[in-house]
Amino acid sequence: MALPKIEDARKLNDEELVEEILATKRKLFDLRFQQATGQSDNKPHEFKHTRHRMAQLLTVERERQLNINQAPTTTEEG
Repeated sequence: MALPKIEDARKLNDEELVEEILATKRKLFDLRFQQATGQSDNKPHEFKHTRHRMAQLLTVERERQLNINQAPTTTEEG
């Protein structure tokens, strides 16, 4: 199974991005909980893929925040 691509995260709109972040956080919590309680029948790569996906989603969110908050710089000459 290949790692998710960041282009997929960039295609999401802002609402979908927030929902995906919450769902990924929940999945990561569930994976950790299952591992801690001994119910882990998970494949080891699921942690890596979920953490990788979380990083991608948070990166896209931060990119959008920076683009929104950047004021266009204009220089007045004259």
